[in-house]
Amino acid sequence: MPEGPSIVILKEKISYLKNKIISEASGYAEIDMEALSHKKILDFKSWGKHFFICFNDFSIRIHFGLFGSYQFHEPKKVNPKLALHFNNDDVYFYVCKIERLDGPLEEKYDFTADVMSEDWDAAKALKKLKHFPDSQIADVLLDQQIFSGVGNIIKNEVLYRAEVHPESLVGKIPSARLKTIVEEAREYSFDFLKWKKADQLKKNFEIYTRKATRSTGKPVIKKDTGKSKRSSYFSVAEQKLYK
Repeated sequence: MPEGPSIVILKEKISYLKNKIISEASGYAEIDMEALSHKKILDFKSWGKHFFICFNDFSIRIHFGLFGSYQFHEPKKVNPKLALHFNNDDVYFYVCKIERLDGPLEEKYDFTADVMSEDWDAAKALKKLKHFPDSQIADVLLDQQIFSGVGNIIKNEVLYRAEVHPESLVGKIPSARLKTIVEEAREYSFDFLKWKKADQLKKNFEIYTRKATRSTGKPVIKKDTGKSKRSSYFSVAEQKLYK
């Protein structure tokens, strides 16, 4: 599943189509394709893992899930969920969830929770985080209402940087360490963006999917943790368990 930085990359790649008029829309998404035809795209936005194509009074929301993808110019050999055709270009979206949202996005989404947004509010995230004292930090980091855009890669790398075991209970983690986790959620997300653009993301994993940490060579344990049962990678030697 794409994480927030990957959606930002899509937003940047597709920005050349801003203010272009769609000549025709097609695909098997259950939306009114005619409503998109001859409409001008006013903007492209993202909120965490959600991507939006914005028009005058509505937006199309795209969520890629586990297997979604997109392609410019030429189609794949499978039917697109949504295809947008322009006078001299095309863009295709595959195996994703597509919905129409009416009204302003700002009334539906809290952009201060998006780790990639210029409106990101670290203090607000820290305050929300403390509302879950009995939850494992690995679960709360994946809460999109607090850390929109954070996925499993970012979760694991952030906790390694913060030296916190993923099964630590939020209420037992010192305040200074919680603040570090919040700060790293945003900082690592932008490192992710930088490395993803340079095709160096996996090369820079410190702990995710590794058997030993990249920098220190300490053994890495893989375990499905918390209520989410998502895979956590951690170093017992370097990440403290607060329980």
